[in-house]
Amino acid sequence: MKLHLGLGTLHRLALSAAKRRQARILCDEPIVSFTFDDFPRSALDAGGRLLEEHGAHGTYYVSPALLNASNHLGELFHVEDLHSLLLRGHELGSHTFGHVSAKTLSPEDFWKNVEKGKEAIRTLTGVSPEDFAYPFGALTPRIKQHTHGVKSARSVIPGLNKRIFDLNLLRANSLYGDVDTVSHAVQMIANNVRNRAWLIFYTHDVRQMPSPYGCTPALLDMVMQEALRSQSRLLSVQEALALCEELPAG
Repeated sequence: MKLHLGLGTLHRLALSAAKRRQARILCDEPIVSFTFDDFPRSALDAGGRLLEEHGAHGTYYVSPALLNASNHLGELFHVEDLHSLLLRGHELGSHTFGHVSAKTLSPEDFWKNVEKGKEAIRTLTGVSPEDFAYPFGALTPRIKQHTHGVKSARSVIPGLNKRIFDLNLLRANSLYGDVDTVSHAVQMIANNVRNRAWLIFYTHDVRQMPSPYGCTPALLDMVMQEALRSQSRLLSVQEALALCEELPAG
């Protein structure tokens, strides 16, 4: 019987094969992380507050070129938001300097833009971000092959990061819309518990009327409560990686 694979499946297989840096989860409990891309102010005002109410922290991936901007996600972060985020115990991650797609630059230029973004964050906050997310979820095997200078790189490829996972391609799952979409997140949490794995969610703005790339506070709260009911640990990416060990290459 012939197996016919779609272009999307073939692309994901190529990405998975390119330059893997494997790590192992050391804790027995399932882990759930909530991450926010581009850092709309609502992601901290509403999303950060909900995390803190549940005794948890999130990871916020920042492109410094978006400082003080406004777009379809609403008002984006200000300098004081970066400092507030850190004081409240959340993680500041990198997202390139210019929010550029990996599909538009050579590997050399792309990773230079990542380093430029990290340096800008260091200048603004004194903190050097270790964890990274690919803007737009855009990625090519050549870009991944040249990954360097980051502890982890989060994708938007859905799924779980199982007991042994790829630091250069953290899997993550969108959390968009309102409470009518909660069933999929609940299923993901249950699957994560069965596998004793690491489930990462990502979203953008957190508002009563979110963009197509954001969610309502009610949905975010429901998913956090479900994760806690499942006896999962709610951790930022940085906190989760502290419970993992990188495996030797080869």
